[in-house]
Amino acid sequence: MKCVILAAGKGTRLLPLTERIPKPLIEVAGKPLLDHIVGALPSSVDELILVVSHLHEAIRAHCGDVFYNLPVRYVMQDEPRGTAHALAQCKPYVSGKFLVMLGDDIHGSEALARMATHTYAVLAAPSDHPERFGVISMKEDGTLARITEKPAAPESNLVSTGVMVLDEQIFAQTMEESKTLKEYLLPDLVNALAAKNPVHVEQQDAWLPINRHEDIPLAEAQLATFR
Repeated sequence: MKCVILAAGKGTRLLPLTERIPKPLIEVAGKPLLDHIVGALPSSVDELILVVSHLHEAIRAHCGDVFYNLPVRYVMQDEPRGTAHALAQCKPYVSGKFLVMLGDDIHGSEALARMATHTYAVLAAPSDHPERFGVISMKEDGTLARITEKPAAPESNLVSTGVMVLDEQIFAQTMEESKTLKEYLLPDLVNALAAKNPVHVEQQDAWLPINRHEDIPLAEAQLATFR
C-alpha cells in the first residue's frame, strides 16, 4: 500500500521558522516531523509519495530516494490550491487502496495500523478547538456522514486528523472550490465518497497537530506517552 504525504504547504502560522525550513522538517523532540510520521506507518506501507512545493529541495535532500527503507516518489504541486488539488497530482501514481496523511502531524502507530485494514477510513480524534479542524458527523451505524471544515459552531469536538484510507474512486468525485476558503478541499471529496460507500471512522488517541509555535513544546511534553 502506498502512503501519500501532503507536504507542500508553506506553514505560514509557523513563520519565521518556515522561511528557511519547510514545515515537514520542523524538529519536535530533536527529530523532523517527517521522521515522526514515516516512523509510525504500518508495515503494509511499501512506498512513499511526497507532494512537495515550498522549499522542496530541502525535503528531497533529507529523504532522498529511500526513506526509512521505503522508496520515495516526489510529486510537485505548482500552485497552492488545497489538499484535494494536491492529491489529484498523484492520480497517475496510485492504484488500489492507499493511505493519505498530512506532513505536519504526529500520530501514534496503533491507530494507523488499525485503520489501514479498512477499505475506506478516516482517522478522528477529540480536540479542544474543533473550530480549527474538520468536524466529524457520523451516521447511525457509526460510519462517516460528513466532515464540516472549520465550522463556526461545531456540533461536537470529534475532528478529522487528515489521515484517510482511500482508493482511486476518490478521483471520480467532482472537485469544486470551497466558497469560503477558495481552495479544493479533500474532505469535500471524502464527503461525496461517503454518500456512496461506508467510510469507517477510526479513533486516534495519540495525535499531535503542529500548527502553531506553542504546539511544539506541548508535543514534546506528550511524545513520551505515544505508542
